[in-house]
Amino acid sequence: MNQIFEYPDLWVQALWGTVVLFVGGGLIAIVLGFIVAAMRVSPIPIARAVGAVYVNWIRNTPLTLVLFFFAFCVPLLVDVPRGSFLALAVCGIGIYTATYVAETIRSGINTVPVGQAEAARALGLSFGQVMTLVVLPQATRAVIPPMVSVFIALLKNTTVASGFSVVNLGNIRANMSENGENQLVTIVLVMVIFVLLVFVLSALQRAAEKKWKVAR
Repeated sequence: MNQIFEYPDLWVQALWGTVVLFVGGGLIAIVLGFIVAAMRVSPIPIARAVGAVYVNWIRNTPLTLVLFFFAFCVPLLVDVPRGSFLALAVCGIGIYTATYVAETIRSGINTVPVGQAEAARALGLSFGQVMTLVVLPQATRAVIPPMVSVFIALLKNTTVASGFSVVNLGNIRANMSENGENQLVTIVLVMVIFVLLVFVLSALQRAAEKKWKVAR
């Protein structure tokens, strides 16, 4: 614990970087994931094809390569302000995680009986209304546990950004080493912080499951 008290600024900066990567990447993943999931179950063939290509292409690409593209290729394609590695890393992690969010949502949608969607369409509801009013409310119950697992993986994946000069808990070990601190102690402290963060996510999962559970 002495390391934290002796270098509070470094630890706060590292923790803040991890939180920004997690929250920013998570928001992008949720929004984009919902869009891609809707495309994957859309009655429009071209939408399903585009969604499938996106998921299979990005999900089968290592996160390191995705971040490499955003860190070194995107600045060559568009005018990116200097020092924007954090924003680029957030976009990369969000776009990568969106594939898992989309597949998780799609698997939840598949748990809803097809007859309910067909009955809703027979009543004259549009595809969007069927999804928002009939399918998604029921799919939410099945989606919560795997979705939390996706976000736990996202939290741990934030450390990959440390290899691209993005300050977070993944590279604070190097900073502590430069200051002559014991690296083993630093690693243990980082592990404890991640365990606490995962504990918070698990608590949110239990609360969400309790709220959305089906009365028996």
